[in-house]
Amino acid sequence: MTAGMSQAWKQGYSALRLTGCLLGTMAVAAAWSVGFAGIASAAFAVDARSKQWYLEPMHAEEMRKATTGDGIKVAVIDSGVNPRTPSLKGQVLKGFDATGTSGDEHDDYNGHGTTMAELIAGTGRGGGLEGLAPGAKIIPIRITDTKLQNDNSVNPHDISDAIRAAADSDANIISMSFASDFARGEEREAIEYADSKGKLFFAGVGNNGKQGNKEQYPAAYLQVVGVAATDSSGRASSYSQHGESVDIAAPGDGIPTWCDSQFQNYCETEGGTSQATAITSAAAALVWSAHPEWTANQVLNVLFDTAGRGDMEKGKLSNYIGHGIIRPAVNILKGKGTPGDPDISPLTNEKTSGPPTASASASPQPGKNDKAEDAAMAGTSTQKSDESQLGLILGGVVVVLVLGGGSFALVRKRRSA
Repeated sequence: MTAGMSQAWKQGYSALRLTGCLLGTMAVAAAWSVGFAGIASAAFAVDARSKQWYLEPMHAEEMRKATTGDGIKVAVIDSGVNPRTPSLKGQVLKGFDATGTSGDEHDDYNGHGTTMAELIAGTGRGGGLEGLAPGAKIIPIRITDTKLQNDNSVNPHDISDAIRAAADSDANIISMSFASDFARGEEREAIEYADSKGKLFFAGVGNNGKQGNKEQYPAAYLQVVGVAATDSSGRASSYSQHGESVDIAAPGDGIPTWCDSQFQNYCETEGGTSQATAITSAAAALVWSAHPEWTANQVLNVLFDTAGRGDMEKGKLSNYIGHGIIRPAVNILKGKGTPGDPDISPLTNEKTSGPPTASASASPQPGKNDKAEDAAMAGTSTQKSDESQLGLILGGVVVVLVLGGGSFALVRKRRSA
């Protein structure tokens, strides 16, 4: 730490959490901790692929006939990414290690980052997790956790350094499956720097929905898309944090993770906004690959415009699912979704700068299947909305989403750090 500054540990996640907390520093002699946004894992092996319940209702197989995410690169800021798992062979590029410890970005010390990478771009080989965008490539950016900090001298500025490295890389999308109670000036500046490079950010809103529900960073930063988690019935997950930092939601419950750094087995998990963030990043990769001429703003506009929200009033956002549940198939298979102004951010309604388009090779444009039923992907209500329940159609299956505290007007929300 810098001279004259002190550091202290803030109580982190319980022992059942997938990972612990990450240490940082604050200008005002206080603790700053980040937890990877995963939930409890059980210590027994599972058939990982069979637990990916969301792939069929999201029309993953059909979408791959149009695009696989080819030409899009996703920076995964996490515990590192192991490029040697069967599902990730050939999928992982050179990245950056911000930890200041031995090893590099390809040394995943707990399995979390590798899991997120597989959910984005895994091929599913060897019975591994199958990514929603297996044509995309992963740029691993390694940061620290509590155990690594306890055992080593580490870089106290790893988060901001990691974000800047991602900004300077070839990544189109930055996926951040971690959360902290605290905002930091240097981190905010790094986010703003990356935003000026035309990057698209996703971060989990956190898993303490039933324990305080305090707004989390980086999801609460102005330029970052906050991702909430849902279960297989389309309900907002009980642990998923809610409030104004939620911009969109994605499947998160029950998706397994690698058990540890040995990479022998996957473990059963309750799930988390970590998984939801990775899946949303993959959905964005699919849309961007299908439309390489679009900017990050346009890709995000389409994700928002095509999200499943049932009877939720246009121009309103839910505190639990934001614009709704991601449905990239509505764009990929039906050609729907309005990209809007390439230079206006859908998060701030303000003009942005940066590269105008993705540095991606054009994929074949998706054909519009006029014979397919719109109801299967366009959102059909099964009952009247009363701000407590919302009928949705997700892949042809009728589900009910609990909104709890209701919704708020789309004015520009919050996020002053």
